Amino acid sequence: MAAVDAVAPEPTDVLVERAGAAVARAAMSMLGGTYGRRVLVIAGAGNNGADGRVAARLLGRRGVRVAVLSTDSLPAELPASDLVIDAAFGTGFRGTWSPPDPGAPVLAVDLPSGVDGSTGAAAGSPWRARRTVTFGAHKSGLCFAAGAELSGEVEVHSLGLDCSGTDAWLVDDDDVARDWPRRAAGAHKWNQAVWVIGGSPGMTGAPALASTAAFRSGAGYVRISVPGSGVVAGAPVEAVIAPLPMVGWDSVVLDGMGRFRSLVIGPGLGRSDAARDAVVRLTHRSTVPMVLDGDALWALASTSGPLASAAPILITPHDGEYTQLCGHPPGEDRIAAARHLARERNVVALLKGPTTVVATPAGHVSLIMSGDERLATAGSGDVLSGVIGALVAGGLDIARAAACAAHVHGLAGRSCPPVGTIAGDVARAVPVVVARMLSGGDGT
Repeated sequence: MAAVDAVAPEPTDVLVERAGAAVARAAMSMLGGTYGRRVLVIAGAGNNGADGRVAARLLGRRGVRVAVLSTDSLPAELPASDLVIDAAFGTGFRGTWSPPDPGAPVLAVDLPSGVDGSTGAAAGSPWRARRTVTFGAHKSGLCFAAGAELSGEVEVHSLGLDCSGTDAWLVDDDDVARDWPRRAAGAHKWNQAVWVIGGSPGMTGAPALASTAAFRSGAGYVRISVPGSGVVAGAPVEAVIAPLPMVGWDSVVLDGMGRFRSLVIGPGLGRSDAARDAVVRLTHRSTVPMVLDGDALWALASTSGPLASAAPILITPHDGEYTQLCGHPPGEDRIAAARHLARERNVVALLKGPTTVVATPAGHVSLIMSGDERLATAGSGDVLSGVIGALVAGGLDIARAAACAAHVHGLAGRSCPPVGTIAGDVARAVPVVVARMLSGGDGT
């Protein structure tokens, strides 16, 4: 945003007037009226403070009783008001911010003061805003950590700024509706075929969930292969079970992958030397796009450097798996962490979390905020891998497939009951959520 502001053709005072007007409109909406309402504006010395002062002037013209307080002279107890406008500090703030109790709903300007604009980390005890009016583009700091919790409802106002050069995007329903593969009238099952390789003898629930999710996401044919076993408990009856040898199974996969459009490898695979060696060999020799999850990531952690597969590879670590792969945890800047992993391994990296980050080796990033705590259940990641596998098999670029799948996965979880949701519920909800979006409705 600093770079965007620097090349804006409009002078700063014009942009400040536009921003202040957007804040004033949001304030009037929150107040439900204007005349006689009391608004307190906390204004800092920078552009955020200037935005707040413009909003104060415009609100005053509409009959609002407005008081403006400077950040360097706040009383221990704020005057009573119907709304507090937090225009104290913006993206350039450094230090800590622990203001007194606002005593009223808060409207934040650009982002809640004290929140890091890039990482969402909070310094001090920032206010929890009911609404945040942000400018130019959605700030990444509003997507992560405390920033996501403190920002409330986020409104984005472009102010006429050109943010088209960004390389980070927030995924929404329209992206899914545009990108989701449609099955052609003359299609057959092999047009969208997925091969799920995972599980171990007596532990086959993970590949069964991934296979169910793949079918529910549009796969026409799903093969499940468990090294060392021909039995897959809980597998959909539509799936084809094809056992693999316990050792050297990668050669069988290489010989048979020609008819498949994607491979999902790793759910429940186990951590044997044979499994590790087979996964590593496949990452160098596969000609079919691969989604690596679960124990396949453990196998990959035994290697270093970029992967040289002829086909694209997606890896899907949570924080613990990221630490295994990189030797350190992701840290506060999760966009930078995902980019580092993608570049270091020459893969598309999907870093799981309350906000999921999908990064390409070139540094392009998609952020997904649709999920919630209902996805914190055993097997949820297996469902996500199955959805991604189906989308890749449907012809989507692997990074776009990961972003769309993660968004749908989150919405599917949110459509389930708040208590007692299991991974199978999420898989069953996927086609319902997608159907709503494809028909122009809300995915939730």
